[in-house]
Amino acid sequence: METVKVRRLDPSGVVEIVLNRPDALNAISTEHARAIAAVGAGLAADSTMRAAVVSSASDKAFCVGADLKERRSFTDNDLRRQRPVMRDAFNGLLNLPVPTIAAVNGFALGGGFELALSCDLIVVDDSAVLGLPEVTVGLVPGGGGTQLLARRIGWGRASDLVFTGRRVDAEEAYRLGIADRLVMTGQARDTALEMAEAIASNSPVGVRSAKRAMRLGLDAPLAAGLDVEDAAWRTTAFSGDRAEGIAAFNEKRRPNWPGH
Repeated sequence: METVKVRRLDPSGVVEIVLNRPDALNAISTEHARAIAAVGAGLAADSTMRAAVVSSASDKAFCVGADLKERRSFTDNDLRRQRPVMRDAFNGLLNLPVPTIAAVNGFALGGGFELALSCDLIVVDDSAVLGLPEVTVGLVPGGGGTQLLARRIGWGRASDLVFTGRRVDAEEAYRLGIADRLVMTGQARDTALEMAEAIASNSPVGVRSAKRAMRLGLDAPLAAGLDVEDAAWRTTAFSGDRAEGIAAFNEKRRPNWPGH
Protein backbone atom coordinates (compact mmCIF):
# COMPACT_ATOMS: atom_id res chain seq x y z
CA MET A 1 0.00 0.00 0.00
CA GLU A 2 1.21 3.48 -0.82
CA THR A 3 1.58 5.23 2.52
CA VAL A 4 1.52 8.60 0.77
CA LYS A 5 -0.71 9.26 -2.22
CA VAL A 6 -0.39 12.17 -4.62
CA ARG A 7 -3.47 13.49 -6.39
CA ARG A 8 -3.26 16.13 -9.07
CA LEU A 9 -6.21 18.43 -9.59
CA ASP A 10 -5.59 19.32 -13.21
CA PRO A 11 -5.66 21.79 -14.81
CA SER A 12 -5.49 23.95 -11.68
CA GLY A 13 -1.98 22.88 -10.70
CA VAL A 14 -3.12 21.98 -7.17
CA VAL A 15 -1.55 18.83 -5.73
CA GLU A 16 -3.00 16.91 -2.80
CA ILE A 17 -0.58 14.92 -0.65
CA VAL A 18 -2.58 12.29 1.24
CA LEU A 19 -1.14 10.63 4.35
CA ASN A 20 -2.34 7.07 3.82
CA ARG A 21 -1.73 4.86 6.86
CA PRO A 22 -5.28 5.07 8.23
CA ASP A 23 -5.05 1.83 10.24
CA ALA A 24 -2.10 3.32 12.13
CA LEU A 25 -3.66 6.81 12.29
CA ASN A 26 -0.83 7.88 9.96
CA ALA A 27 1.85 7.21 12.58
CA ILE A 28 5.20 8.00 10.99
CA SER A 29 7.24 4.83 10.60
CA THR A 30 10.65 4.85 8.95
CA GLU A 31 9.15 3.76 5.63
CA HIS A 32 6.35 6.30 5.90
CA ALA A 33 8.93 9.03 6.54
CA ARG A 34 10.89 7.92 3.47
CA ALA A 35 7.72 8.10 1.40
CA ILE A 36 6.91 11.62 2.61
CA ALA A 37 10.48 12.74 1.87
CA ALA A 38 10.40 11.20 -1.60
CA VAL A 39 7.10 12.86 -2.45
CA GLY A 40 8.43 16.21 -1.25
CA ALA A 41 11.63 15.89 -3.27
CA GLY A 42 9.72 14.94 -6.41
CA LEU A 43 7.21 17.76 -6.11
CA ALA A 44 9.90 20.36 -5.36
CA ALA A 45 11.11 19.92 -8.94
CA ASP A 46 7.60 20.09 -10.45
CA SER A 47 7.27 23.42 -12.25
CA THR A 48 3.58 22.80 -13.00
CA MET A 49 2.56 22.65 -9.33
CA ARG A 50 0.99 25.86 -8.01
CA ALA A 51 -0.19 24.92 -4.52
CA ALA A 52 -0.30 21.82 -2.34
CA VAL A 53 -2.69 20.45 0.28
CA VAL A 54 -1.61 17.89 2.87
CA SER A 55 -4.56 15.78 4.03
CA SER A 56 -5.32 12.48 5.73
CA ALA A 57 -6.97 9.27 4.58
CA SER A 58 -8.20 8.74 8.15
CA ASP A 59 -11.31 10.38 9.54
CA LYS A 60 -9.89 10.00 13.07
CA ALA A 61 -6.50 11.63 12.73
CA PHE A 62 -4.32 13.83 10.60
CA CYS A 63 -1.26 12.11 12.08
CA VAL A 64 -0.49 10.89 15.59
CA GLY A 65 3.27 11.37 15.31
CA ALA A 66 6.12 8.88 15.34
CA ASP A 67 5.29 5.20 15.14
CA LEU A 68 6.03 4.17 18.74
CA LYS A 69 5.15 0.55 18.04
CA GLU A 70 8.03 0.43 15.57
CA ARG A 71 10.32 2.22 18.02
CA ARG A 72 9.47 -0.18 20.85
CA SER A 73 12.22 -2.56 19.69
CA PHE A 74 14.69 0.15 18.58
CA THR A 75 18.23 0.20 19.87
CA ASP A 76 20.00 3.53 20.27
CA ASN A 77 21.69 2.93 16.93
CA ASP A 78 18.33 2.27 15.27
CA LEU A 79 17.09 5.60 16.57
CA ARG A 80 20.22 7.36 15.32
CA ARG A 81 19.78 5.84 11.87
CA GLN A 82 16.14 6.86 11.73
CA ARG A 83 16.82 10.47 12.67
CA PRO A 84 17.96 11.81 9.25
CA VAL A 85 15.09 9.96 7.57
CA MET A 86 12.59 11.75 9.81
CA ARG A 87 14.24 15.12 9.23
CA ASP A 88 14.04 14.57 5.47
CA ALA A 89 10.30 13.95 5.78
CA PHE A 90 9.58 17.24 7.54
CA ASN A 91 11.95 19.15 5.27
CA GLY A 92 10.24 17.60 2.26
CA LEU A 93 7.13 19.60 3.09
CA LEU A 94 8.85 22.63 4.57
CA ASN A 95 10.97 23.22 1.47
CA LEU A 96 8.25 23.00 -1.18
CA PRO A 97 8.48 26.18 -3.28
CA VAL A 98 4.71 26.73 -3.53
CA PRO A 99 2.19 27.54 -0.77
CA THR A 100 1.21 24.48 1.26
CA ILE A 101 -1.94 23.99 3.32
CA ALA A 102 -2.47 21.35 6.02
CA ALA A 103 -6.05 20.07 6.27
CA VAL A 104 -6.20 18.85 9.87
CA ASN A 105 -8.94 16.63 11.28
CA GLY A 106 -8.81 14.58 14.45
CA PHE A 107 -5.50 14.07 16.22
CA ALA A 108 -2.37 15.95 15.13
CA LEU A 109 0.13 15.11 17.81
CA GLY A 110 3.92 15.26 18.04
CA GLY A 111 5.33 14.73 14.57
CA GLY A 112 1.81 14.96 13.16
CA PHE A 113 1.46 18.49 14.50
CA GLU A 114 4.93 19.23 13.14
CA LEU A 115 3.92 18.06 9.66
CA ALA A 116 1.12 20.63 9.82
CA LEU A 117 3.54 23.29 11.10
CA SER A 118 5.78 22.52 8.12
CA CYS A 119 3.01 23.89 5.90
CA ASP A 120 2.40 27.60 5.28
CA LEU A 121 -1.27 27.51 6.28
CA ILE A 122 -3.27 25.28 8.60
CA VAL A 123 -6.99 24.56 8.35
CA VAL A 124 -8.57 22.67 11.27
CA ASP A 125 -12.04 21.28 11.65
CA ASP A 126 -13.98 21.02 14.92
CA SER A 127 -12.65 17.52 15.58
CA ALA A 128 -8.98 18.58 15.63
CA VAL A 129 -6.80 18.02 18.70
CA LEU A 130 -3.22 19.27 18.50
CA GLY A 131 -0.24 18.96 20.80
CA LEU A 132 3.49 18.42 21.23
CA PRO A 133 3.72 15.82 24.02
CA GLU A 134 7.40 14.97 23.57
CA VAL A 135 8.58 16.25 26.96
CA THR A 136 6.14 13.88 28.67
CA VAL A 137 8.11 10.91 27.28
CA GLY A 138 11.60 12.35 27.72
CA LEU A 139 12.10 13.95 24.32
CA VAL A 140 11.80 17.34 22.66
CA PRO A 141 9.85 18.08 19.48
CA GLY A 142 12.29 17.11 16.75
CA GLY A 143 10.42 17.83 13.53
CA GLY A 144 10.67 21.59 13.75
CA GLY A 145 8.17 22.05 16.57
CA THR A 146 10.39 24.14 18.86
CA GLN A 147 11.21 26.48 15.97
CA LEU A 148 8.11 26.62 13.80
CA LEU A 149 5.53 26.93 16.58
CA ALA A 150 7.36 29.85 18.22
CA ARG A 151 7.58 31.59 14.85
CA ARG A 152 3.88 31.04 14.28
CA ILE A 153 2.42 32.06 17.67
CA GLY A 154 5.24 33.68 19.64
CA TRP A 155 7.58 32.55 22.40
CA GLY A 156 5.18 32.60 25.35
CA ARG A 157 2.32 30.69 23.77
CA ALA A 158 4.69 28.18 22.17
CA SER A 159 6.49 27.70 25.50
CA ASP A 160 3.18 26.87 27.18
CA LEU A 161 2.48 24.06 24.70
CA VAL A 162 6.03 22.72 24.41
CA PHE A 163 6.90 22.77 28.14
CA THR A 164 3.59 21.34 29.39
CA GLY A 165 2.97 18.96 26.50
CA ARG A 166 -0.73 19.74 26.77
CA ARG A 167 -3.24 19.33 23.96
CA VAL A 168 -5.46 22.04 22.50
CA ASP A 169 -8.77 21.65 20.74
CA ALA A 170 -9.63 23.27 17.43
CA GLU A 171 -11.16 26.40 18.93
CA GLU A 172 -8.13 27.12 21.11
CA ALA A 173 -5.79 26.35 18.21
CA TYR A 174 -7.59 28.97 16.14
CA ARG A 175 -7.59 31.48 18.99
CA LEU A 176 -3.86 31.03 19.59
CA GLY A 177 -3.08 31.50 15.90
CA ILE A 178 -1.97 27.93 15.31
CA ALA A 179 -4.79 27.47 12.82
CA ASP A 180 -5.58 29.96 10.07
CA ARG A 181 -9.09 28.66 9.40
CA LEU A 182 -11.55 26.85 11.66
CA VAL A 183 -14.34 24.94 9.91
CA MET A 184 -17.05 22.43 10.76
CA THR A 185 -16.17 18.76 11.20
CA GLY A 186 -15.42 17.10 7.88
CA GLN A 187 -14.79 20.34 5.98
CA ALA A 188 -11.05 20.85 6.47
CA ARG A 189 -10.02 19.12 3.27
CA ASP A 190 -12.60 20.86 1.06
CA THR A 191 -11.75 24.25 2.56
CA ALA A 192 -8.02 23.67 2.08
CA LEU A 193 -8.56 22.65 -1.54
CA GLU A 194 -10.66 25.76 -2.18
CA MET A 195 -7.89 27.92 -0.72
CA ALA A 196 -5.30 26.11 -2.83
CA GLU A 197 -7.33 26.64 -6.00
CA ALA A 198 -7.64 30.36 -5.20
CA ILE A 199 -3.86 30.56 -4.78
CA ALA A 200 -3.31 28.54 -7.96
CA SER A 201 -5.35 31.03 -9.99
CA ASN A 202 -2.70 33.70 -9.35
CA SER A 203 0.64 34.21 -11.07
CA PRO A 204 2.92 31.19 -10.50
CA VAL A 205 5.97 33.45 -10.66
CA GLY A 206 4.39 35.93 -8.26
CA VAL A 207 3.27 33.33 -5.72
CA ARG A 208 6.55 31.40 -5.69
CA SER A 209 8.54 34.61 -5.42
CA ALA A 210 6.32 35.89 -2.60
CA LYS A 211 6.78 32.67 -0.61
CA ARG A 212 10.54 32.75 -1.14
CA ALA A 213 10.72 36.38 0.00
CA MET A 214 8.62 35.74 3.09
CA ARG A 215 10.62 32.66 4.09
CA LEU A 216 14.06 34.18 3.49
CA GLY A 217 13.13 37.46 5.15
CA LEU A 218 11.44 35.97 8.21
CA ASP A 219 14.49 35.93 10.46
CA ALA A 220 16.52 38.63 8.72
CA PRO A 221 16.93 42.20 9.97
CA LEU A 222 14.39 44.53 8.36
CA ALA A 223 16.88 46.09 5.96
CA ALA A 224 18.05 42.69 4.75
CA GLY A 225 14.46 41.50 4.47
CA LEU A 226 13.58 44.48 2.31
CA ASP A 227 16.50 43.60 0.04
CA VAL A 228 15.11 40.07 -0.26
CA GLU A 229 11.74 41.58 -1.16
CA ASP A 230 13.36 43.84 -3.76
CA ALA A 231 15.01 40.85 -5.41
CA ALA A 232 11.64 39.07 -5.53
CA TRP A 233 10.04 42.17 -7.03
CA ARG A 234 12.68 42.28 -9.78
CA THR A 235 12.10 38.62 -10.53
CA THR A 236 8.39 39.21 -11.06
CA ALA A 237 8.49 42.69 -12.63
CA PHE A 238 10.37 41.50 -15.71
CA SER A 239 8.62 38.15 -16.06
CA GLY A 240 6.16 36.89 -18.63
CA ASP A 241 3.57 36.64 -15.87
CA ARG A 242 3.75 40.36 -15.15
CA ALA A 243 3.29 41.23 -18.83
CA GLU A 244 0.32 38.87 -19.11
CA GLY A 245 -1.20 40.14 -15.87
CA ILE A 246 -1.16 43.76 -17.03
CA ALA A 247 -2.54 42.80 -20.46
CA ALA A 248 -5.35 40.73 -18.94
CA PHE A 249 -6.28 43.53 -16.55
CA ASN A 250 -6.54 46.08 -19.36
CA GLU A 251 -8.42 43.69 -21.61
CA LYS A 252 -10.79 42.71 -18.79
CA ARG A 253 -10.16 38.97 -19.08
CA ARG A 254 -8.70 36.17 -17.00
CA PRO A 255 -4.93 35.93 -17.33
CA ASN A 256 -3.31 32.96 -19.05
CA TRP A 257 -0.15 32.80 -17.01
CA PRO A 258 2.98 31.68 -18.89
CA GLY A 259 4.56 30.85 -15.53
CA HIS A 260 8.07 32.05 -16.32
